Order: sequence, then structure tokens, then C-alpha cells
Amino acid sequence: MLRREARLRREYLYRKAQEAKQHSIEDKKQRLKRALEENRLIPTEIRREALTLQKQLEFDDEGGEGVSSHMDDEYKWAGVEDPKVMITTSRDPSSRLKMFAKELKLVFPNAQRMNRGKHEMGALVRACKANEVTDLVIVHEHRGMPDGLIVCHLPFGPTAYFTLCNVVMRHDIPDLGTMSEAYPHLVFHNFTSRLGQRVSNIMKYLFPVPKDDSRRVITFANQEDYISFRHHVYKKTDHRNIDLSEVGPRFEMKLYMIKLGTLENEGTAEVEWRWHPYTNTAKKRKYLTNE
Repeated sequence: MLRREARLRREYLYRKAQEAKQHSIEDKKQRLKRALEENRLIPTEIRREALTLQKQLEFDDEGGEGVSSHMDDEYKWAGVEDPKVMITTSRDPSSRLKMFAKELKLVFPNAQRMNRGKHEMGALVRACKANEVTDLVIVHEHRGMPDGLIVCHLPFGPTAYFTLCNVVMRHDIPDLGTMSEAYPHLVFHNFTSRLGQRVSNIMKYLFPVPKDDSRRVITFANQEDYISFRHHVYKKTDHRNIDLSEVGPRFEMKLYMIKLGTLENEGTAEVEWRWHPYTNTAKKRKYLTNE
């Protein structure tokens, strides 16, 4: 098992290392193609390779997606197989954090909850990989209030780190009914930038493909780089009107880091994106949207 995991990891890292080389060749081919179409001089840095690149251009067909990346490998089975999510907490969780983990288990279909105990992170991730778990979700707290969420996609990453605020749990709302466990429809609002698409993919592939007649809706709405999580069910009262009711929980999320690796390699994993709050333009910039 360990040899197989090491071999798969080496193959993944090798494919990832080849991307820069492939992207460089693709960029040169596109620059040569534009120069030929616009009848301009070929750029100096690609003149020696121009004939070779032109021969390669003859085999390029229209409608391709460009160079495939490691991101294609991360979610290549998304939509084909249902995700299998494992939810756990930080060590020595409070009763409120345990309740929040139980509610998250109901939010994600096909999810299982595990008591953390004294398990180390490396052993936890290896056990999840051995049981074909696709995503590991870990919640953290501060003085009994959930304040952190980590989503680790297995077996190779990525790992997204979020802070949580304004958490309202189902346990805090009196006389709330049972929660539907149907596969939910997903609504992603205002994720227009490249990073926004990346974050929406990380969250989207935690959920299986829903049935058309599902009456359950989960919304991720981005505003000022804060992602609002809302959970509703609806029913038709007549042919024109719909009765929408919130079933909870609700909270706000803010992304602060994405790493290209899993949690047992956290110290050595490459950082794909990190929020830098102390730069001069930090308050003005919006990362998850282009608007």
C-alpha cells in the first residue's frame, strides 16, 4: 500500500513538473500563429524554433482545451462517481463543535463523521485514502464557536483553508424540523475570477449530482470575498408561488489559503494562493470576482 501510494505520488509530481514546459511550448506556438495570421515579423526569441513549431501547429485541431494541468487530474472523476466525505474536528472538541460537525454531516450527502480522538493527521489521511474517501473536512473552534474549516481533497490535494464567522447552528433555532437528505441543487453567485472558479470547484465537488425533482437548495454567495452559506428547502404552494424555508445551518466563510497538497504534507506543500492582509491594496482588491 505504501509503495503504491509513493508511486502514485511520484507520477502526479512528474506530470505537474511537465506543465511549465508544455505551457511554454504552447505559448510559443500561439505567438507564432498570431504573427503569421497578422503578417508581422516573427518574435526574435522563437525564430530558431519557428519551423519546428509550425510543423506542430499543423497537428493542432480547433476546439481543444489547451494544455491539461494537474487540476484536471484532481477532479477527473467528479460527476462520474459520488464523492465520499469524511468530517472530523480538532482535538478535544467542545460540545458545540461536535454539534456543528453533526450538522455538517447532514449538509453533505454520503458524509461520515469520525471522532478525532488522539489520531495524528498523517494516520488520519492514510486511513481516508485506504477507504477511498474523496474529501476530508476538518472544523476548528475558538472558545466553543466554530472558526475554521479545512477542505482537503484526496489523494493529492488541493487543500483549502477557510475562516468561519457568524455561525448560526440548527441547534440554536427552536422548533426546527428535520432536514432533508436529498442531493441538493447548488447555487454559486459572483465567483467570476480564476480564483473564484477554483474555490467554487473545491466546494462543488463535495456534493453529488442531484436529481431533477430535488427540493433542496444550497447557496454559496460571494460578497466582498466573504462567502455566505445558506441552506433552504422549497415547496410549490400553487402553479405560480413557491414557499422557501431555511433549514440551517448558516455561516460566512473567508478563504485565506490554498495548498497544492494534502494535510500530511502540509509543511512541504506548495502554496497556490495565500491572502496577504497587510498589503496596501488589500482592502480594495477583490479576489473571488472580477466585478
